[in-house]
Amino acid sequence: MLGMPGPGAAGPGREHMLQIVNREHLTLQGVQSVESFDDKEILMETDMGTLTLRGEDLHIKQLDLDTGRFAVEGFISSCVYSTPRNRGGRTGGKTRSFLERLLR
Repeated sequence: MLGMPGPGAAGPGREHMLQIVNREHLTLQGVQSVESFDDKEILMETDMGTLTLRGEDLHIKQLDLDTGRFAVEGFISSCVYSTPRNRGGRTGGKTRSFLERLLR
């Protein structure tokens, strides 16, 4: 989706930061793309995996994919990372299901 990251853009060695103030203002550093959005849910790819934001009256105030910066306002009810970050081998080596490993 994106080409090579520019200075301060998403990539290895860059800080991933999420800040929520009073459940009304959210800023995020490390966004790679926004997959879908409406006033109740925003789905995006970040340096640390897929992030789903849910709430009410959500409005994107800033989106800069060159720097990976994102800001939203509204009432935030949840922030969920649905895919694990791929750092330090935490997700490596577990491609087989539990049943496949059990019946090996």
